[in-house]
Amino acid sequence: AFAQSAQMDTVTIHTSAVCGTCKRTLEKDLSFEKGVKSSVLDLNTSDIKVVYDSRKTTPDKIRQRISHVGYDADNVKRDPKSFNRLPACCKEEEGHH
Repeated sequence: AFAQSAQMDTVTIHTSAVCGTCKRTLEKDLSFEKGVKSSVLDLNTSDIKVVYDSRKTTPDKIRQRISHVGYDADNVKRDPKSFNRLPACCKEEEGHH
């Protein structure tokens, strides 16, 4: 059998993440998204850089996943129910750390 070489792409998504707990939550959750190889959240910018297999997922699916965890992802608004389940430290408004 011929191994298909993975079509690796990278997308950077701006999130509403504010703290180390957000970072752990998002990076852990995205590791379960089909096709996602790695994700690194930069807390200084709230941007998450995601390396993914473009044959298995898309930036839009990744944004939806982030939204379902309770965070904004670019223009995709966070899911309110998921946001309510986040720890208090993750609910600090941006700029009020």
